[in-house]
Amino acid sequence: MTVPLVPRSGCLISETMRAAIYRRYGPPEVIEIRTLMKPVPKAGEIRVRIEATTVTAACGMMRRGDTLMARLVLGLLSPRKRFQVAGIEFAGTVESVGSSVERWHPGDRVFGFAGFNAGAYGEYCCFPESASLAPMPEGLEFGQAASLVDGPTTALYFLRDLAQVKEGEQVLIIGASGSVGGAAVQVARALGARVTGVCSGSNFELVRSLGADTVVDYTQEDFTQRSDRYDVIFDAITNTTFSKCRGSLASGGRYLPTVPRVRDYLLMFWTKVLGKRRVLCGMSVEKRGALVDVTALIARGALRPTIDRRYPLEEIADAHRYVDTGRKKGNVVIDMSAV
Repeated sequence: MTVPLVPRSGCLISETMRAAIYRRYGPPEVIEIRTLMKPVPKAGEIRVRIEATTVTAACGMMRRGDTLMARLVLGLLSPRKRFQVAGIEFAGTVESVGSSVERWHPGDRVFGFAGFNAGAYGEYCCFPESASLAPMPEGLEFGQAASLVDGPTTALYFLRDLAQVKEGEQVLIIGASGSVGGAAVQVARALGARVTGVCSGSNFELVRSLGADTVVDYTQEDFTQRSDRYDVIFDAITNTTFSKCRGSLASGGRYLPTVPRVRDYLLMFWTKVLGKRRVLCGMSVEKRGALVDVTALIARGALRPTIDRRYPLEEIADAHRYVDTGRKKGNVVIDMSAV
C-alpha cells in the first residue's frame, strides 16, 4: 500500500521504498511500515540510500509531540505530512545527484543530520547539497557512523561553543550513559576537562570507560549533596533544574539543559545580567561544520561509538519502546537493510 506523502524536500517521485511513518502522535504503536514512492533529487539535491539510522530520545519526543514548541513545527494536532517519515541521524551512500551538484557524487559514503525535517526512517531520502552531511569517517561501518552524529555534535555545541569549557575545568554530565551524555563525557575529556558522570549503577563501568574521572550513581546518591563544585553542569536529559543545581555550581559556573524550557530562557537572560552563575540555552541545528570536528575526534581516538542494541526497520516500534524506558546505554541503531 502506498501512502500519498510528500517527501521531506518536496522532490519529484518514482519507484517505491520502505519507510516507517507515524500519522498521529502517541506511543510506539502509532509507527507503521509502509511502501512509499522513492524521492528523486531536484536541482541542487542528492539522494542518499539510508543504510542505518537511530532511535533517540528526541525521536520519541517528536513521535509523542511532547512540547508545544515541537508541535508548532511538526503540527499541532497531528504531524504534517512532510514530517511523517521521522529519523534525524543517518549514514548511507549517495545514490544519485541532481543537476548543479558539485560536492557529492554517486557512491560517496556519508553520515549526517536530517534535523526536524527528518526522513531517515525511509530507505531513501533527498537532501540539499548544503545539508548537514560529511564524508563517513574511515574505519566505521554504517551503524557506528549513524550513532556518532547527533550526540557528539550536540555535545560540541553545548560544551565547546556555549559553555566554552576550558582545560582543567570541572564538568558534570547528567545522563552520562545516554547517546548525548556519553558523547559529552568524551567531548569534555577531549577539551581537557575533569569529568563527573551521573548515571545508574548498572552503567557505572560504561561511563568510566568513556573517560569520566568520577561517576555518581544517582540511585544511591544525590550529586547536589556532595561538597564538590562544578564549572559546568550539562543536563543531557533535562532531568533537573537550575535552582536544584545552583548550589553545586562554582562562581562563574554554567548550567546547560539540552531541551530548554520557557523558564530556562527567562533565567538565561536574568542570570546574564545579575547572576554569578549562568543558565545557557540554545539549539544545535546546523551541524555540517561540527561533523568535520567529530571526524577529527574519531581519527585521533578521542571519540568512539557506543551501541546498545540494533533492530531491523520492521522492528522499529520495538526500538522506540526500548528507548522510551529510559534505560538505553548509548545508541539504538536501525539497520535498514537487515531482515
